[in-house]
Amino acid sequence: MEAQNPYDAPKSKITGAATSYGEIKVFSAKGRIGRVRYIGYSAGMTILIGIALGVLSAVMGKIGGPDVAAIVMGASYVAIFVVMLLLTIQRAHDFNASGWLAILAIVPLVNLIFWFIPGTDGENRFGPETPPNGTGAILLALILPAVFILGIVAAIAIPAYQDYVKRAGTAQSR
Repeated sequence: MEAQNPYDAPKSKITGAATSYGEIKVFSAKGRIGRVRYIGYSAGMTILIGIALGVLSAVMGKIGGPDVAAIVMGASYVAIFVVMLLLTIQRAHDFNASGWLAILAIVPLVNLIFWFIPGTDGENRFGPETPPNGTGAILLALILPAVFILGIVAAIAIPAYQDYVKRAGTAQSR
């Protein structure tokens, strides 16, 4: 019998099947998407589509006039709405609800239910469990709260700074 070395790596038999994860399809109404990816992809796709079609609208406005620019901007709003609807349907599937629940995303503040309801553990009737979140998905999800906080700070700081500049100008002119 061999003496066991206390510094050897542990050896054990692992049983059980590996967990299979579903595939993430952003532009599909089938499948599931977790909370963090839903928030991150919603913010990221809105920013990406908004910037891309905003630039295209500006270029088309120079070439074809303001009517063409307005049509391109309208198309960008429709594109953002469709992508958000697809992501919301997948999010509803994650907590084992029908995709028709995504209609609630149109109602202001009611759509926050998709942020807070946890997904189903394991497989449900809409597919296998979503894969674990990567660093990119987490960073995308953190963009949205950062934009909210920066917007609130800017809404407070800019008028206060303008008031300070006005008072400094009147005090200096005395």
